[in-house]
Amino acid sequence: MTRKPATWDEFRAAGMLWWINRILHAFGWTITCQVEEDGTTSGAYPERVTFRGFDRADEEAGYGRVAHFLTENAQTLEQEAGYDDPR
Repeated sequence: MTRKPATWDEFRAAGMLWWINRILHAFGWTITCQVEEDGTTSGAYPERVTFRGFDRADEEAGYGRVAHFLTENAQTLEQEAGYDDPR
């Protein structure tokens, strides 16, 4: 099955950029997105950073986006992975 590539906007909206950046921060890296005035993402690049982690409000928002993504996509994710029903 051929799929169209996802956009950076979709990746950000799903909470995936936040999630990956949480991991990258431990190593002093982040993925930085260039966001235009209209809110669309025009590009992204890796960047070295001195800070580690996010503030509480960003953490709560990030977990909320990931939880929403999982709720909306759990069945599709399971089907795509081809797992046998363990029951």
